[in-house]
Amino acid sequence: MSRINFALVGCGKIAKKHVHVIENYLEDAAIVGFCDLDIERAKEFAAKSGASAYGNIKEMMEDLGDKVDIVCVLTPSGAHAQNVSELAGFGKSLVVEKPIALKLEDADEIIRLCDLNGIKIFIVHQNRYNLPVMKAREAFEQGRFGKMVMGTIRLRWKRDQEYYDSADWRGTWGYDGGVFTNQASHLIDMLTWFMGDVVSVKAIAATRLVDIECEDTGAALVKFSSGAIGIIEATTATRPKDLEGSISVLGENGSVVIGGFFMNELDTWEFNDMTPADKNAKEDFGTNPEGWGYNLGEYLNDVIRSIKSDKAGLVDGLEGRKSLELISAIYESIETGTEIDIRFRPKRCKLGIL
Repeated sequence: MSRINFALVGCGKIAKKHVHVIENYLEDAAIVGFCDLDIERAKEFAAKSGASAYGNIKEMMEDLGDKVDIVCVLTPSGAHAQNVSELAGFGKSLVVEKPIALKLEDADEIIRLCDLNGIKIFIVHQNRYNLPVMKAREAFEQGRFGKMVMGTIRLRWKRDQEYYDSADWRGTWGYDGGVFTNQASHLIDMLTWFMGDVVSVKAIAATRLVDIECEDTGAALVKFSSGAIGIIEATTATRPKDLEGSISVLGENGSVVIGGFFMNELDTWEFNDMTPADKNAKEDFGTNPEGWGYNLGEYLNDVIRSIKSDKAGLVDGLEGRKSLELISAIYESIETGTEIDIRFRPKRCKLGIL
Protein backbone atom coordinates (compact mmCIF):
# COMPACT_ATOMS: atom_id res chain seq x y z
CA MET A 1 0.00 0.00 0.00
CA SER A 2 2.13 2.87 -1.30
CA ARG A 3 -0.29 5.39 -2.74
CA ILE A 4 -3.48 5.81 -0.72
CA ASN A 5 -6.64 6.30 -2.74
CA PHE A 6 -9.63 8.12 -1.29
CA ALA A 7 -13.27 8.14 -2.30
CA LEU A 8 -15.52 10.91 -0.97
CA VAL A 9 -19.21 10.46 -0.19
CA GLY A 10 -20.96 13.81 0.04
CA CYS A 11 -19.92 16.80 -2.06
CA GLY A 12 -20.87 19.75 0.12
CA LYS A 13 -18.84 22.49 1.78
CA ILE A 14 -16.72 20.22 3.97
CA ALA A 15 -15.72 18.13 0.94
CA LYS A 16 -13.80 21.12 -0.42
CA LYS A 17 -11.57 21.09 2.65
CA HIS A 18 -10.94 17.35 2.40
CA VAL A 19 -10.05 17.69 -1.28
CA HIS A 20 -7.64 20.53 -0.53
CA VAL A 21 -5.92 18.61 2.25
CA ILE A 22 -5.66 15.31 0.36
CA GLU A 23 -4.20 17.04 -2.67
CA ASN A 24 -1.88 19.44 -0.83
CA TYR A 25 -0.91 17.94 2.54
CA LEU A 26 -0.72 14.19 2.00
CA GLU A 27 2.09 12.39 0.24
CA ASP A 28 1.25 9.60 -2.21
CA ALA A 29 -2.48 10.16 -1.90
CA ALA A 30 -5.17 10.73 -4.50
CA ILE A 31 -8.93 10.93 -4.88
CA VAL A 32 -10.41 8.38 -7.28
CA GLY A 33 -14.14 8.86 -6.75
CA PHE A 34 -16.81 11.34 -5.69
CA CYS A 35 -20.35 10.36 -4.77
CA ASP A 36 -23.38 12.55 -4.11
CA LEU A 37 -27.13 12.10 -4.42
CA ASP A 38 -26.91 15.13 -6.69
CA ILE A 39 -24.58 13.62 -9.28
CA GLU A 40 -23.99 17.01 -10.90
CA ARG A 41 -22.24 18.12 -7.72
CA ALA A 42 -20.12 14.99 -7.79
CA LYS A 43 -19.23 15.70 -11.41
CA GLU A 44 -18.12 19.23 -10.53
CA PHE A 45 -15.68 17.87 -7.95
CA ALA A 46 -14.54 15.04 -10.20
CA ALA A 47 -13.82 17.33 -13.13
CA LYS A 48 -11.26 19.23 -11.04
CA SER A 49 -9.52 16.10 -9.69
CA GLY A 50 -9.64 13.73 -12.65
CA ALA A 51 -11.71 11.30 -10.59
CA SER A 52 -14.96 9.50 -11.37
CA ALA A 53 -18.41 10.73 -10.32
CA TYR A 54 -21.30 8.64 -9.01
CA GLY A 55 -24.85 9.14 -7.82
CA ASN A 56 -24.93 6.28 -5.29
CA ILE A 57 -22.51 4.44 -3.04
CA LYS A 58 -23.10 0.94 -4.34
CA GLU A 59 -22.34 1.94 -7.93
CA MET A 60 -19.15 3.73 -6.90
CA MET A 61 -17.78 0.93 -4.75
CA GLU A 62 -18.60 -1.80 -7.26
CA ASP A 63 -16.96 0.18 -10.03
CA LEU A 64 -13.82 1.28 -8.19
CA GLY A 65 -13.34 -1.91 -6.16
CA ASP A 66 -9.75 -2.36 -4.95
CA LYS A 67 -8.77 1.07 -6.24
CA VAL A 68 -10.17 2.56 -3.01
CA ASP A 69 -8.35 2.39 0.34
CA ILE A 70 -10.28 4.96 2.41
CA VAL A 71 -13.81 6.31 2.07
CA CYS A 72 -14.58 9.70 3.62
CA VAL A 73 -18.21 10.08 4.69
CA LEU A 74 -18.92 13.82 4.44
CA THR A 75 -22.71 13.82 4.33
CA PRO A 76 -25.10 15.49 6.84
CA SER A 77 -24.77 13.88 10.27
CA GLY A 78 -28.19 12.27 10.15
CA ALA A 79 -27.17 10.27 7.06
CA HIS A 80 -23.99 8.75 8.51
CA ALA A 81 -25.60 5.56 9.80
CA GLN A 82 -27.19 4.74 6.43
CA ASN A 83 -23.98 5.61 4.58
CA VAL A 84 -21.87 3.33 6.77
CA SER A 85 -24.45 0.55 6.41
CA GLU A 86 -24.07 0.78 2.62
CA LEU A 87 -20.27 0.90 2.80
CA ALA A 88 -19.56 -1.74 5.46
CA GLY A 89 -19.74 -4.74 3.16
CA PHE A 90 -17.00 -3.39 0.92
CA GLY A 91 -14.39 -3.66 3.70
CA LYS A 92 -12.74 -0.26 3.26
CA SER A 93 -11.46 1.96 6.07
CA LEU A 94 -13.86 4.79 6.85
CA VAL A 95 -13.28 8.41 7.83
CA VAL A 96 -16.56 9.85 9.13
CA GLU A 97 -17.07 13.56 9.75
CA LYS A 98 -18.17 14.58 13.24
CA PRO A 99 -20.37 13.63 14.95
CA ILE A 100 -20.31 9.88 14.35
CA ALA A 101 -24.14 9.93 14.17
CA LEU A 102 -27.08 11.75 15.74
CA LYS A 103 -28.59 8.83 17.67
CA LEU A 104 -26.57 6.80 20.17
CA GLU A 105 -28.19 3.64 18.83
CA ASP A 106 -26.97 4.56 15.32
CA ALA A 107 -23.45 5.17 16.65
CA ASP A 108 -23.52 1.74 18.28
CA GLU A 109 -24.71 0.16 15.04
CA ILE A 110 -21.95 1.88 13.08
CA ILE A 111 -19.33 0.57 15.51
CA ARG A 112 -20.88 -2.91 15.40
CA LEU A 113 -20.88 -3.02 11.59
CA CYS A 114 -17.27 -1.91 11.40
CA ASP A 115 -16.21 -4.54 13.94
CA LEU A 116 -18.21 -7.21 12.14
CA ASN A 117 -16.57 -6.41 8.82
CA GLY A 118 -13.07 -5.83 10.18
CA ILE A 119 -13.15 -2.17 9.18
CA LYS A 120 -11.16 0.64 10.77
CA ILE A 121 -13.29 3.70 11.44
CA PHE A 122 -12.03 7.17 12.27
CA ILE A 123 -14.17 10.12 13.41
CA VAL A 124 -13.00 13.57 12.29
CA HIS A 125 -11.98 15.56 15.36
CA GLN A 126 -9.02 17.25 13.75
CA ASN A 127 -8.62 19.97 16.38
CA ARG A 128 -6.88 17.41 18.59
CA TYR A 129 -4.02 17.90 16.14
CA ASN A 130 -3.70 21.66 16.66
CA LEU A 131 -0.13 22.26 17.79
CA PRO A 132 -1.02 24.03 21.08
CA VAL A 133 -3.56 21.29 21.86
CA MET A 134 -1.04 18.51 21.24
CA LYS A 135 1.44 20.18 23.59
CA ALA A 136 -1.23 20.64 26.26
CA ARG A 137 -2.18 16.99 25.94
CA GLU A 138 1.50 16.06 26.30
CA ALA A 139 1.62 18.06 29.54
CA PHE A 140 -1.57 16.34 30.69
CA GLU A 141 -0.14 12.87 30.05
CA GLN A 142 2.99 13.84 31.97
CA GLY A 143 0.78 14.67 34.95
CA ARG A 144 1.75 18.33 35.01
CA PHE A 145 -1.78 19.56 35.74
CA GLY A 146 -2.12 17.39 38.81
CA LYS A 147 -5.64 17.12 40.22
CA MET A 148 -8.07 18.43 37.62
CA VAL A 149 -10.25 21.33 38.77
CA MET A 150 -12.24 22.76 35.87
CA GLY A 151 -12.51 22.59 32.10
CA THR A 152 -14.31 25.32 30.15
CA ILE A 153 -15.13 25.48 26.47
CA ARG A 154 -16.49 28.58 24.79
CA LEU A 155 -17.78 28.80 21.22
CA ARG A 156 -18.88 32.23 20.01
CA TRP A 157 -19.47 32.07 16.27
CA LYS A 158 -21.73 33.76 13.76
CA ARG A 159 -24.13 31.66 11.69
CA ASP A 160 -26.88 33.81 10.20
CA GLN A 161 -30.13 32.88 8.48
CA GLU A 162 -28.43 32.78 5.10
CA TYR A 163 -26.11 30.05 6.38
CA TYR A 164 -28.99 27.91 7.64
CA ASP A 165 -31.01 28.52 4.47
CA SER A 166 -28.08 27.37 2.29
CA ALA A 167 -29.13 23.71 2.75
CA ASP A 168 -32.50 22.34 3.84
CA TRP A 169 -30.93 19.96 6.38
CA ARG A 170 -29.10 22.64 8.38
CA GLY A 171 -30.48 23.27 11.85
CA THR A 172 -32.88 20.29 11.67
CA TRP A 173 -33.27 17.59 14.30
CA GLY A 174 -33.23 14.82 11.73
CA TYR A 175 -29.97 15.64 9.98
CA ASP A 176 -27.97 18.28 11.81
CA GLY A 177 -28.87 19.35 15.35
CA GLY A 178 -28.08 22.80 16.71
CA VAL A 179 -24.95 24.54 17.94
CA PHE A 180 -24.14 21.79 20.48
CA THR A 181 -24.15 19.07 17.81
CA ASN A 182 -22.70 20.82 14.81
CA GLN A 183 -20.36 23.66 15.68
CA ALA A 184 -19.53 22.83 19.33
CA SER A 185 -18.98 19.10 18.91
CA HIS A 186 -15.24 19.63 18.33
CA LEU A 187 -14.95 21.53 21.60
CA ILE A 188 -17.07 19.00 23.48
CA ASP A 189 -14.74 16.27 22.20
CA MET A 190 -11.79 18.27 23.50
CA LEU A 191 -13.42 18.80 26.89
CA THR A 192 -13.92 15.08 27.46
CA TRP A 193 -10.45 14.29 26.10
CA PHE A 194 -8.83 16.39 28.81
CA MET A 195 -11.31 16.06 31.67
CA GLY A 196 -12.22 12.37 31.40
CA ASP A 197 -15.42 10.44 32.02
CA VAL A 198 -18.63 12.39 32.51
CA VAL A 199 -21.00 11.63 35.40
CA SER A 200 -23.86 14.05 34.70
CA VAL A 201 -24.88 17.24 32.90
CA LYS A 202 -27.45 20.02 33.35
CA ALA A 203 -28.17 22.24 30.34
CA ILE A 204 -30.35 25.03 28.98
CA ALA A 205 -30.76 26.34 25.43
CA ALA A 206 -32.60 28.88 23.30
CA THR A 207 -33.08 29.82 19.67
CA ARG A 208 -32.40 33.55 19.67
CA LEU A 209 -31.62 34.98 16.25
CA VAL A 210 -32.46 32.50 13.49
CA ASP A 211 -35.44 30.47 12.33
CA ILE A 212 -34.39 26.82 12.75
CA GLU A 213 -35.74 23.75 14.53
CA CYS A 214 -32.83 23.50 16.96
CA GLU A 215 -30.94 25.82 19.30
CA ASP A 216 -28.47 28.52 18.32
CA THR A 217 -27.44 29.24 21.93
CA GLY A 218 -26.88 27.08 24.99
CA ALA A 219 -24.94 26.43 28.18
CA ALA A 220 -24.24 23.37 30.28
CA LEU A 221 -22.65 22.35 33.58
CA VAL A 222 -20.82 19.03 33.59
CA LYS A 223 -19.68 16.80 36.45
CA PHE A 224 -16.72 14.50 35.80
CA SER A 225 -15.89 11.26 37.58
CA SER A 226 -12.70 12.87 38.89
CA GLY A 227 -14.79 15.42 40.78
CA ALA A 228 -13.81 18.20 38.37
CA ILE A 229 -16.40 20.54 36.87
CA GLY A 230 -16.97 21.45 33.23
CA ILE A 231 -18.61 24.51 31.69
CA ILE A 232 -19.91 24.61 28.13
CA GLU A 233 -20.90 27.90 26.51
CA ALA A 234 -21.94 27.71 22.86
CA THR A 235 -23.66 30.07 20.45
CA THR A 236 -23.87 30.77 16.75
CA ALA A 237 -25.76 33.99 17.55
CA THR A 238 -22.59 36.06 17.95
CA ARG A 239 -22.85 39.30 16.01
CA PRO A 240 -21.51 40.92 13.94
CA LYS A 241 -18.72 38.33 13.46
CA ASP A 242 -17.05 35.23 14.92
CA LEU A 243 -15.20 35.76 18.19
CA GLU A 244 -13.65 32.53 19.47
CA GLY A 245 -13.51 28.80 19.92
CA SER A 246 -11.56 28.20 23.13
CA ILE A 247 -10.78 25.73 25.89
CA SER A 248 -9.43 26.33 29.39
CA VAL A 249 -7.92 23.45 31.36
CA LEU A 250 -7.29 24.18 35.05
CA GLY A 251 -5.52 21.88 37.48
CA GLU A 252 -3.94 22.16 40.92
CA ASN A 253 -0.49 22.58 39.37
CA GLY A 254 -1.16 24.44 36.16
CA SER A 255 -3.47 26.26 33.78
CA VAL A 256 -3.65 26.29 29.98
CA VAL A 257 -5.96 28.37 27.83
CA ILE A 258 -6.13 27.81 24.08
CA GLY A 259 -8.18 30.27 22.07
CA GLY A 260 -8.34 31.58 18.54
CA PHE A 261 -11.11 30.69 16.13
CA PHE A 262 -10.87 26.92 16.62
CA MET A 263 -8.59 26.26 19.63
CA ASN A 264 -5.52 27.06 17.54
CA GLU A 265 -3.84 29.89 19.49
CA LEU A 266 -2.14 29.52 22.88
CA ASP A 267 -3.23 32.24 25.31
CA THR A 268 -2.02 30.93 28.70
CA TRP A 269 0.65 28.37 29.62
CA GLU A 270 1.40 28.42 33.35
CA PHE A 271 2.65 25.62 35.61
CA ASN A 272 4.09 25.48 39.10
CA ASP A 273 7.12 23.64 37.75
CA MET A 274 7.90 25.99 34.84
CA THR A 275 10.86 24.86 32.76
CA PRO A 276 13.07 26.97 30.46
CA ALA A 277 11.17 25.51 27.48
CA ASP A 278 7.85 26.67 28.97
CA LYS A 279 8.96 30.28 28.83
CA ASN A 280 9.04 30.11 25.01
CA ALA A 281 5.75 28.22 24.71
CA LYS A 282 3.95 30.82 22.63
CA GLU A 283 6.86 31.19 20.22
CA ASP A 284 7.56 27.45 19.88
CA PHE A 285 4.08 25.94 19.76
CA GLY A 286 1.66 28.81 20.23
CA THR A 287 -0.15 28.37 16.93
CA ASN A 288 -0.45 26.04 13.96
CA PRO A 289 1.89 26.41 11.00
CA GLU A 290 0.43 28.62 8.29
CA GLY A 291 -1.85 27.07 5.71
CA TRP A 292 -5.53 26.16 5.50
CA GLY A 293 -6.22 22.62 6.68
CA TYR A 294 -3.07 21.91 8.70
CA ASN A 295 -4.90 20.10 11.49
CA LEU A 296 -7.00 18.00 9.09
CA GLY A 297 -3.81 17.15 7.22
CA GLU A 298 -2.17 15.93 10.43
CA TYR A 299 -5.33 14.00 11.25
CA LEU A 300 -5.47 12.22 7.88
CA ASN A 301 -1.74 11.47 8.00
CA ASP A 302 -2.36 9.77 11.34
CA VAL A 303 -5.25 7.82 9.77
CA ILE A 304 -2.89 6.58 7.05
CA ARG A 305 -0.23 5.63 9.60
CA SER A 306 -2.82 3.74 11.59
CA ILE A 307 -3.94 1.77 8.54
CA LYS A 308 -0.42 0.97 7.37
CA SER A 309 0.79 -0.06 10.84
CA ASP A 310 -2.49 -1.76 11.80
CA LYS A 311 -2.60 0.24 15.02
CA ALA A 312 -5.50 2.11 16.61
CA GLY A 313 -6.17 5.66 15.53
CA LEU A 314 -6.48 8.56 17.96
CA VAL A 315 -10.22 8.96 17.36
CA ASP A 316 -11.87 5.64 16.55
CA GLY A 317 -15.58 4.86 16.72
CA LEU A 318 -15.67 4.36 20.48
CA GLU A 319 -13.73 7.55 21.08
CA GLY A 320 -16.02 9.45 18.71
CA ARG A 321 -19.07 8.10 20.55
CA LYS A 322 -18.05 9.83 23.79
CA SER A 323 -18.85 13.34 22.61
CA LEU A 324 -22.16 12.18 21.10
CA GLU A 325 -23.11 10.61 24.44
CA LEU A 326 -22.57 13.92 26.22
CA ILE A 327 -24.36 15.87 23.49
CA SER A 328 -27.35 13.53 23.71
CA ALA A 329 -27.44 13.98 27.49
CA ILE A 330 -27.32 17.74 27.01
CA TYR A 331 -30.43 17.61 24.83
CA GLU A 332 -32.16 15.24 27.24
CA SER A 333 -31.49 17.75 30.03
CA ILE A 334 -32.82 20.63 27.92
CA GLU A 335 -36.04 18.74 27.17
CA THR A 336 -36.63 17.49 30.71
CA GLY A 337 -35.26 20.43 32.68
CA THR A 338 -33.32 18.03 34.89
CA GLU A 339 -29.76 16.92 35.52
CA ILE A 340 -29.04 13.82 33.43
CA ASP A 341 -26.78 10.95 34.44
CA ILE A 342 -24.52 10.14 31.52
CA ARG A 343 -25.38 6.43 31.52
CA PHE A 344 -28.91 7.06 30.32
CA ARG A 345 -31.23 5.94 27.56
CA PRO A 346 -32.58 8.91 25.57
CA LYS A 347 -36.32 9.39 25.95
CA ARG A 348 -36.94 12.98 24.91
CA CYS A 349 -33.73 13.91 23.04
CA LYS A 350 -34.86 14.98 19.54
CA LEU A 351 -31.57 14.32 17.71
CA GLY A 352 -32.02 12.12 14.67
CA ILE A 353 -35.82 12.27 14.76
CA LEU A 354 -37.27 12.97 11.33
